[in-house]
Amino acid sequence: MTSRRRLLAAATGVVIGLCAVGAVVALTGDGDDVDGEFVLDQPGVFSEPVTTVDQSGKPLPDVELRDADGQPVALHSFTGKPLVINIWYTNCPPCARELRDFADVSRELGDSVQFVGVDPVDGADQMQSFAAERGVEYPLLLDSDGELVTQAGVAVFPTTLFVSADGRIVHQTGAISADDLRSAIAEHLVSDT
Repeated sequence: MTSRRRLLAAATGVVIGLCAVGAVVALTGDGDDVDGEFVLDQPGVFSEPVTTVDQSGKPLPDVELRDADGQPVALHSFTGKPLVINIWYTNCPPCARELRDFADVSRELGDSVQFVGVDPVDGADQMQSFAAERGVEYPLLLDSDGELVTQAGVAVFPTTLFVSADGRIVHQTGAISADDLRSAIAEHLVSDT
């Protein structure tokens, strides 16, 4: 099996697992009031949060994602200034809750820090509608093939990557509040602003 087929098989497995998680969450409400990261131990059984593979110090994966119109967008096209990449999907309760905070902090910081949302599970319409309901105005991308999720070793949702202007991941976190998001940006990206 070629490495591209293995990557596609792994990504498909991730997406199927995420869809199972989403189905369980969809039955329990909108999720805006749930704390912590969202992890699936086995179908239908949630565990304590696990750790996504730490990418700090590594270069941002060189992946091409899709915008809501289906157009290819190189993730590296957002480098050149500090970058915050929030990886989420609609049926993830902590993702739903923190999107409001990301929208607020993004507006506060204006053009000094680029925010990008990446959804590996949903379709374009669902992603856009869900984010718009929470005030998100920054670019949203689809990772339908799971390339970013796989290359960045994402195991929990949400995961946020803090990327320096030169394209190096300097910090990452799971679910985060608005105050902690502001602090992480000040601590890890301030020298790039």
